[in-house]
Amino acid sequence: MLKISPDAKILIIDDVSDNIQVVMNILREENYQFSFATDGLEALELIANESFDLILLDIMMPKLDGFEVCRRIKSKQKNENIPVIFLTAKADVDSIEKGFEVGAVDYLVKPIHSSELLARVRTHVELYRSRLTLEENNLQIGRKAERQGKRLIAELEENQREMIYVLMEMMECTSDETGQHIRRVAETSRLLAHYTDFLTEEDEMVIFNAAPMHDIGKVAIPTEILNKPGRLTEEEFSIMKTHTEKGKEFLRFSHRRIMKGASIIASQHHEKWNGTGYPNGLKGEEIHIYGRIVAIADVFDALTHKRQYKSAWTVDDAVKYIIEHEGSQFDPMLVKIFIEHLPEFIEISQLK
Repeated sequence: MLKISPDAKILIIDDVSDNIQVVMNILREENYQFSFATDGLEALELIANESFDLILLDIMMPKLDGFEVCRRIKSKQKNENIPVIFLTAKADVDSIEKGFEVGAVDYLVKPIHSSELLARVRTHVELYRSRLTLEENNLQIGRKAERQGKRLIAELEENQREMIYVLMEMMECTSDETGQHIRRVAETSRLLAHYTDFLTEEDEMVIFNAAPMHDIGKVAIPTEILNKPGRLTEEEFSIMKTHTEKGKEFLRFSHRRIMKGASIIASQHHEKWNGTGYPNGLKGEEIHIYGRIVAIADVFDALTHKRQYKSAWTVDDAVKYIIEHEGSQFDPMLVKIFIEHLPEFIEISQLK
């Protein structure tokens, strides 16, 4: 797990000083540095002159409410990636949706639970630091790669693979998706790519390393929705669906093939062959082949293994589902490959 450096700096914005003190007392055990503001205008002035790794923001404040403060923060290019978490007493679905619409990465309802606040803050600070590191590494290594060629490009891809597994660890901490699920999806995706005639060995390598990032956007989904044992409400599912776009946003800065592949997969693995998927309703070959491959790999593994909200299906029932949804949910060509080499895919599904 990535360690948070002791200089990680957090800005707390709340018009009630006692609330600020409570949050600082909870987070002090992680050795963060703190700044605070008691209204939105004061906060925006601080943000204009200082750098922060995370912002904790109340909604109901004088002068500017938290939604407007968040909008103004995100309107500045230098601030657009700073994670903002709302800490508020407003628990209605409309406020939660609006919080994510204006750019927040998380939403916590008061009264605050210490362990939850610590975990959410740690996850988002780690993710933000990882993204900064990745951007800096890409800039530095990219310049060297122009001079030194394939050797340094290979080093970059190794760094990307390491970063993928750092981010995967954080994803495992926020959901019931295990490392074995991620491994099986990667192996299944690689095998589908291997048997797809028009894909190359390079495509196999990219999809194998990028597929583990298919659900990275879920780190931005509230845990009460992500780990809900029952069926999601319509409003909750709308929030859950945003993980595809969140994943694309997290990965959009890199121009290297693994991260570009991961961005495509994160965005498109819930698109459907008939155009009824999300987030963009892409249809048929409008969906990138990487997204079509991971769609089958992810669904097959999810069906054949237990989740908080469902029991494991039998392999026969899962295969039947894939076949029945050929041409509607899944690419017919890939379903044919899947069935032709079914024993190999079943073997992967049994990895523990």
